[in-house]
Order: sequence, then C-alpha cells, then structure tokens
Amino acid sequence: MARTYTLGKRAKQQAQTRQRIVEAAVDLHGSVGPAATSLSMVAERAGVQRHTLYAHFPEERLLFEACSGLAMQRDPMPDPRPWREIGDLREKLGTGLAALYGWYERNADLAACVLRDAEHHALTREIVEAKMGPPMAECRAVLGDGLPPPAKAMLGLAMSFATWRTLTRDEGLSARAATAAMTRAVTGAV
Repeated sequence: MARTYTLGKRAKQQAQTRQRIVEAAVDLHGSVGPAATSLSMVAERAGVQRHTLYAHFPEERLLFEACSGLAMQRDPMPDPRPWREIGDLREKLGTGLAALYGWYERNADLAACVLRDAEHHALTREIVEAKMGPPMAECRAVLGDGLPPPAKAMLGLAMSFATWRTLTRDEGLSARAATAAMTRAVTGAV
C-alpha cells in the first residue's frame, strides 16, 4: 500500500521547525547577544542540523529579521498615538515614559544584549534601526511636541534604555519613581 503524502502535515512540521529556530535565536540573542550567537549555536538550541537551519534561513539577515519580528510580535513597543490626546505635559510625559519603561522592564535582557551589540555589530545595528528606530522616533515626536531644545535633550535622556537601567537596576528606583524623576527632569528644562 502506498503512503499518502500530505502537504498540510509537512507544511505544519516545517512551520514548527522554523518557529523553533527563531525562538532559539531569540533566546540566544537575549542571553549571549546577537554578535556572539553563531548559527551552530542556534541549530543546536533548536535541535536541528545546520543544513536544516540554512534551508529555512539561507542568510543570517533573514534569521535576524525573523528574530526581531517575533520579539516585537510578542511584545510590541508602546503606541504613542493615544498620548497625543493628553493635554497636560506632565501627564503626557508620565504616561509615555511609564509605557516605555514598562516595555524595557519586560524586555530587559534581550534589549540589553541587542542594544549593546548594536554598538559594534553592523547587522544588529541595521535591524535595531529598522525595528526600533521608527517607533522610538514616533514616541519622541509625540512626547517632545512643543518642547524647547533643552527639554528635548532631557527627553532623549529620559527615553534611553541606559537611563532606565541606571535608575531602576543600578540605583534601585521603582519604575514609578524613575518615571516621576525623569518627568520632573524634562519639565524642569522647559
């Protein structure tokens, strides 16, 4: 008796394998960083052979794009559009910074590794600019609307992952206290 070939079952298996590869890459990017993550490490973590990984991702860039896509799908960056409706500057800044700091908290390990590697790893830098650049620019535009240059400079500092990490991880401030401190710093420069 001939075996029936089912494309649906094979396609499902291929999708599951691809998902395992991408999840392995996300895990490694969040622990050792993208620059130190080899394709061999990803294949081993995903439980596949290198040729299987290459069948799904013939170029490293494609894997990086899938990895960043999955991370952003799981936890998208804050949407600043609703903040436009907030008339009070302190409230708008507090709301926006709290949302951004919440995202940093939920994604701290991955963001730390990726942003660190973006400093010296060209592909990581390109992916960060493509995936995080536009949402961060939109947040900055909404929160910085109408601010004078010194206050915009303080806003840039307030929105920085490094600032959030320094305030919360190094100095032990709660997310609420860090948000309040940076809101005061920005509005104090107005």
